[in-house]
Amino acid sequence: MSKILILVTNHATLGETDEANGTFAPELTHALHEITDAGYDYDLVSIKGGQAPMYGTDMEGDEINSKILADETFQNRINNTIPVSQINVDDYAGIFYPGGFGLLTDLAKNEEVAKLTAKHYEDGGVVSAVCHGPAGLLPVKLSNGESLLSKIKVTGFTREEEVDFGTIDKIPFLLEESLARAAKNYSKTQPWGEYVVQDSRVITGQNPASAGAVGKALVEALKQKQAA
Repeated sequence: MSKILILVTNHATLGETDEANGTFAPELTHALHEITDAGYDYDLVSIKGGQAPMYGTDMEGDEINSKILADETFQNRINNTIPVSQINVDDYAGIFYPGGFGLLTDLAKNEEVAKLTAKHYEDGGVVSAVCHGPAGLLPVKLSNGESLLSKIKVTGFTREEEVDFGTIDKIPFLLEESLARAAKNYSKTQPWGEYVVQDSRVITGQNPASAGAVGKALVEALKQKQAA
């Protein structure tokens, strides 16, 4: 297995506002850069399938973002995401949830995706997420009924970063608070600094600056698993 399952949102706005949203492109592209450079293929999967909304596609000076967004294979996959109902999670070496506000509305509470992630983890797989991506771990329950988060240490987008970004009053819920309540431990660094937490085959990054590092950590974890 040399393919990564990347779970993206179908929700195209910031919460219930009319502000265009979805997956934050640099969090997907910077992790994907590390994943593909290491020789892994990937599938882009969403709850409903079809075109997945993105924002942050016009980040000036971000060459990694621009290069991947211009790639024909990537464009085909982001515009034709595979419905989660059509995939076999056993086909994947790892799972990655990129951030963006969209998934706070769908992946953060979708039980079908959560069951796939739980199976992947319990079968020895590696799960990763960045920024708001760890919201996708909130509904993940293990076969014994306990939540995955209750077993692990994580990070994710912070309250301070929501304030800085001007989204604190628009989001469906505050991710930091939800993670702090649900996880074994939640930690963070100063706003916008790179920060990654790795615990028991779960890798989480705090913010957009951490996306590349999460991709690197995912690749390294998979290499170690293969070597074992």
